[in-house]
Amino acid sequence: MKNNQPNLEHLTRIQILVLMGVTAIIFLLIAQIWQRAGAIAPIPVIFNQQAIITGILLGLGIIGASLTLSKVWTPYRLNAEQYLTFVITPLAIPDLIWVGLLPGLSEELLFRGVMIPAFGYDYIALTISSVLFGVLHLSDTQNWYYVIWAIIIGFIFGYSAYATDNLLIPITAHIVVNFISSLIWKLTNQSS
Repeated sequence: MKNNQPNLEHLTRIQILVLMGVTAIIFLLIAQIWQRAGAIAPIPVIFNQQAIITGILLGLGIIGASLTLSKVWTPYRLNAEQYLTFVITPLAIPDLIWVGLLPGLSEELLFRGVMIPAFGYDYIALTISSVLFGVLHLSDTQNWYYVIWAIIIGFIFGYSAYATDNLLIPITAHIVVNFISSLIWKLTNQSS
């Protein structure tokens, strides 16, 4: 019998972009429905220079920590390389803008903007949203090290929103992390 399932290890550029777009739309819809059905006041997005700078610095700090961690923790490095190979290899460099924007906006609106207030706007809510964010990054059963990292990053993003009551900080940080880490990986591995 012929298997009609797509081989997820060989997705095309268009398939990756469509999956990212569809996932972003689904997350935004879930956030909107949950917010309205639960009468949840989401964490606001307050545009100001300080929030943008803080988000950029937070993102750069996370990238630095990830690069350092990948040098000293081999299982994490291998999991991160597997994930980046799967997602980034088929993409062109201009596509990396979408790698930053789509998850950065949709995941932050859902996991931090709506989830944290929905679960009580406290450290328990931060923990729940962080664990769920980490599980989102489970691409296969061997990917637990990357999931642990995503939980930690989810908590950092969540804490930045919780402590400042401004969702712009984790949105900016998430966009910076995804875009710059993808760009670094793409430029480093483009020739191979």
